[in-house]
Amino acid sequence: MDNEEIQPEGEIQNEELNFSNRVPLEELKLSVEKLKEQLAKVIVGQDEFVELLIVGLLSNGHVLIEGVPGVAKTVTAKLFAKSLETGFSRIQFTPDLMPSDVLGTSVLNMKTSEFEFKAGPVFSNLILIDEINRAPAKTQAALFEVMEERQITIDGKKHTMEAPFMVLATQNPIEQEGTYALPEAQLDRFLFKIEVGYPSMEDEVKILQSHHERKGKLPEANIEAVLNPEKLNELKTQIHEIIIEEKLLNYIAQLVGKTRQHPHLYLGASPRASIAVMNASKAFAAINGRDFVIPEDIKRALNPVLGHRIILSPDREMEGMTTRNVIEMITQSVEIPR
Repeated sequence: MDNEEIQPEGEIQNEELNFSNRVPLEELKLSVEKLKEQLAKVIVGQDEFVELLIVGLLSNGHVLIEGVPGVAKTVTAKLFAKSLETGFSRIQFTPDLMPSDVLGTSVLNMKTSEFEFKAGPVFSNLILIDEINRAPAKTQAALFEVMEERQITIDGKKHTMEAPFMVLATQNPIEQEGTYALPEAQLDRFLFKIEVGYPSMEDEVKILQSHHERKGKLPEANIEAVLNPEKLNELKTQIHEIIIEEKLLNYIAQLVGKTRQHPHLYLGASPRASIAVMNASKAFAAINGRDFVIPEDIKRALNPVLGHRIILSPDREMEGMTTRNVIEMITQSVEIPR
């Protein structure tokens, strides 16, 4: 009699322990691992950089990459594009670059005597813009519409970009001659700003070994495409299904709201930043195999999302304070929901 009573209770406990996601994420996790494996063939010691690129892709956002010359900003972006079966276009920004050189222009067809639109290099899926801060404001402003609305309007006609559409832009923070600071409105359109630093001594040795073993072969020769546009759109749809509780939405709103009234900041973050934190935290949850967001996912998204959207007051900047310091102060001042 005792055994009969104990057995059903044990079965109930096992059923409760059998946790399964409400959103199937196995394929997404496998795809992310494959992407990381491909890039790891060439890219050494940039795990966070690679993960943020993947999260930006899944979140349908654009990424600004900042670092000194020679730390593999452009190479990583090119290899990332190579690992996807999508169109790729590279644009080198220069001080004499015009908006029509990026977007395209209307050309007179001598046979029909009518103007025809000739698409520019921005008409692709993954756009790599090298040294985005070298082009003047007029050319940078040409990216506003296409980055936010995935379309451009020329001569009164709307031209829509094919999905997926992602801009990867690099800039060098050291060189000042011949550069133009990106306006806040354009910075706000980038989901992430990724700061790429120097590798450690161990990683630099691995980089040298990798170059030696390739025997002069181009780095992209080792990269294989692992995701096509159809599969990528399916994975992006799964990101939208990730669950985030209302108390976590309040947590995001409190964190971003505090940037607008912080005494150390001249400019706070906009509601677009709140949406970016939410979307990025969903993607972080998904690539970790969870169909729900936890506070750690939100914290993980704060620095890359807010770092380029807030501006320090001149006094604090002169004292050597950074936006990362302020974000950490704000994070500690807001109670974590449980």
